[in-house]
Amino acid sequence: MKNYTITVNGNVYDVTVEEKGEGAVASNSSNRPVVKQSAAPKATPKAVGAGSVKIDAKAAGKVFKIEKNVSDAVKAGDTVLVLEIMKMETPVVAPCDGTVASIDVKVGDQVEVGAVLATLNE
Repeated sequence: MKNYTITVNGNVYDVTVEEKGEGAVASNSSNRPVVKQSAAPKATPKAVGAGSVKIDAKAAGKVFKIEKNVSDAVKAGDTVLVLEIMKMETPVVAPCDGTVASIDVKVGDQVEVGAVLATLNE
């Protein structure tokens, strides 16, 4: 058994995890079961476009707006798309001059740090 302290949306929970075969059972400090989950394979990363320059997410967030389309010419610093990060609209800009080769997300997608959002060809 392992004890962990987990914070979710500002609420702190003390949990105990006991590993049993294929899954794990967690309980909180009042010994009520909280999580019962079988081990599942990790999701395969989404295939990304063919552009040579990858534009990735610097923070986790939600795709709010897509400003450019495939084949649009962009200059370094042009906004390619906008992420909503902690309720703030944050532009994601082209790192160099080029042409948009792919947009690998759609409005409403949740993205994690490092996720490829779009690609460019220089």
